[in-house]
Amino acid sequence: MTARVLVLAPTRRARTETFVRANLARLPFVVEACFGDEMPWREPLKALYGLAVLTSKVCTRLGWLRLATLPTSTVAMLLVKRHRPDVVMVEFGFHAVRVMELARMGVPLAVHFRGADASAERYLKRLQQRYRRLFQLTSAVIVKNQTMRSRLISLGAQPAQLVISPSGADERRFQGATPASMPPRFLAVGRFVAKKGPLDTLEAFALLQGLTEHADACSLVMVGDGPLLSVVQDRTRQLGLEHLVQFPGVLSPDAVAQEMRRARVFVQHSRTAEDGDEEGCPVSVMEAQLCGLPVVATRHGGIPDVVVDQQTGRLVEEGDRRAMAEAMALLADRPDLAGAWGAAGQRRTQARFTVKHHVDQITMLLNDLVDHRG
Repeated sequence: MTARVLVLAPTRRARTETFVRANLARLPFVVEACFGDEMPWREPLKALYGLAVLTSKVCTRLGWLRLATLPTSTVAMLLVKRHRPDVVMVEFGFHAVRVMELARMGVPLAVHFRGADASAERYLKRLQQRYRRLFQLTSAVIVKNQTMRSRLISLGAQPAQLVISPSGADERRFQGATPASMPPRFLAVGRFVAKKGPLDTLEAFALLQGLTEHADACSLVMVGDGPLLSVVQDRTRQLGLEHLVQFPGVLSPDAVAQEMRRARVFVQHSRTAEDGDEEGCPVSVMEAQLCGLPVVATRHGGIPDVVVDQQTGRLVEEGDRRAMAEAMALLADRPDLAGAWGAAGQRRTQARFTVKHHVDQITMLLNDLVDHRG
């Protein structure tokens, strides 16, 4: 008999949720999903859930953290009674503390931490005691890298509860890059926010101009939007690089894959933001490697789990723009090396970091929870 899974998530609209929905669609379960920013009036219980999440957010802002758990947990219990799931999976730790008391009904609870919820001060400081309560109630905790695992253990999670599972790249879409035959075109994909380091990437590209004989042929494409986009665009003009740097905005996954097939190198200067916000395991890095691109990135979050320095790309320290520029210059001058590293990264990602690998891990985990419940 196919297991029933109730998924509770804070929003359907954020970019991260595109990966959540893509993964849900491939789970071999009967899945019922509720999103906190939706109030479908034709489904009263889901609408009530949206109202409860809104109330919980207000309570949290006022500092009433225990009270913030009450409305959403109450409605979540009603959802459990209505849908009778074999297991509940909650996306994001900060959302899990809103609904965690549903575990008292005896249904196994799995929580999926993804990045900021296990690193940013706005969550860790404010929710520290709530997280400790959460880990007393959860049956399993999914994280993206070893750093997240260690941090949650320090907050009370049991090592046996924790599973490291990067979200993975879509093996059906990301393929076909031939970096050795492409011009020295560098590609960055991601939101223009501090932890993605878009200004560091731009400054490294500016330094590249004095490090390679192929500077005139080099270009940079920065896909995405966000609060730092105008800052990076202004700096591009100050550096006089408007003719070499493109900002196409947000692109569809298929369009991103096409950009990867036009590039020689993928670049991402992830770094810890001032509020502590860190990457989990950037999906765009895995997508680039799966497509066949070498990656120049930082030793940050789960990136070193995916990119092997001097085998599938280059890793530099956070904030070291010069080292990043030198790595970019090397691949601008050596298309053969770009091809070799891209091929090695593709093989490694195909073997370990696809959406299928992630879905298989989550499937096994949830099946185990159902079996132990029985």
